[in-house]
Amino acid sequence: MKVILLQDVKSLGKKGEIVNVSDGYARNALLPKKLGVEATGKNLNDLKLQNQHADKVAQENLEHAQELAKTIEQQKVILKVKTGEGGRLFGSVSTKEIAQEAKAQTGLELDKKKMQMGEPIKALGTYEIPVKLHPKVTAKLSVQVTEE
Repeated sequence: MKVILLQDVKSLGKKGEIVNVSDGYARNALLPKKLGVEATGKNLNDLKLQNQHADKVAQENLEHAQELAKTIEQQKVILKVKTGEGGRLFGSVSTKEIAQEAKAQTGLELDKKKMQMGEPIKALGTYEIPVKLHPKVTAKLSVQVTEE
């Protein structure tokens, strides 16, 4: 019997896949536990429509991320910090501080977890901070660290 999986089933397949299983396994395990439905014409059509909708939503998310990336790359965040001798900072600048300043100065809601700083900022200057907005889209936020 052909079954469309509604959830991931270990050792059988992923959600949305059409798998061929024995009639007994389908009737006694998959269908009662709502892990799958029989692959009838109506159910196959529903699966096709769901996949089309998911593709459309994914494309819209990608376009939104690309627009946001253009906006981010045009912005510059200025961060004022206390410094000691030789322009060295007291402590370091974290992604949390950058996200707060970005919201205050530009109104952009940036998630600190999506900022990919290799190492903390410990000196004055201008830095390019990569912000991962989407698996395919990464924007560079310009951050200028100045003396308070």
